[in-house]
Amino acid sequence: MAITSLLSAVSRRLEGKVALITGGASGLGKRTAEVFAHHGAKLVIADIQDELGHSVRQAIAGDGQNDVTYVHCDVTDESQVKAAVEKAVKAYGKLDIMFNNAGIVNDNKARIIDNDKADFERVLRVNVVGVFLGIKHAAQAMIPARGGSIISTASVSSCVGGAGSHAYTCSKHAVLGLTRNAAVELGQFGIRVNCVSPYGVATPLATDFVGLSEGETEKMFGSLANLKGVTLKAEDIANAALFLASEEGRYVSGHNLLVDGGFTIVNPSFGMFQYPDDHHDQA
Repeated sequence: MAITSLLSAVSRRLEGKVALITGGASGLGKRTAEVFAHHGAKLVIADIQDELGHSVRQAIAGDGQNDVTYVHCDVTDESQVKAAVEKAVKAYGKLDIMFNNAGIVNDNKARIIDNDKADFERVLRVNVVGVFLGIKHAAQAMIPARGGSIISTASVSSCVGGAGSHAYTCSKHAVLGLTRNAAVELGQFGIRVNCVSPYGVATPLATDFVGLSEGETEKMFGSLANLKGVTLKAEDIANAALFLASEEGRYVSGHNLLVDGGFTIVNPSFGMFQYPDDHHDQA
């Protein structure tokens, strides 16, 4: 009986928790919503893609086995972010998990002299201001409860250069800085603040940026990856967010969880540990 109860607890790691996911209608947000629901969370999916969002809500809710709500939310509009948090609290009585996942990329223009100020500011509004607003209003709901987990999607571009555009890299560095600052402030209320930083995942956002199909994008990322023989999937990022949201991550705060297969820890220019191709074949 005890073993059965333990297995049940492990399989439903967010039982009784309420989670709000921005950008939850597609890509990493959608997969995380599916994983969170599987683990027992009550969900509020927030996005600007209303038709897609309602479709995802319906698919996850199924025949009533999962409790899921959809809300239209432009994360650059403070009133909409505030309303999304209030909807979660009104619908489910509390907010335990805030996943600031909504984000955009800009056109792939390598030279800074070709980049437009308006485009740069647009990326920062979504990727930085949107995260700031998410943290602010999630904290408003979590402080009285003296607990909660706030997670934001960053990127390997939060700690290395040359992996994204100027605007995108700047925005993800900012997300990491904001995560750390908020963790310091909100720790006194028992609120944990972390971010998860993926290497390249073949989401619609990434495929649009590189201008390749999903399969071609995966192949390109794989060729540049440090860890071979494994293809990074959206589910891997969702599982990282699950760890940060669950009780298993209860003493993790201010952390940038890199899900990158070692990409950010190596400068491949030296080629120090490169084996001949025939050695790989023998292994």
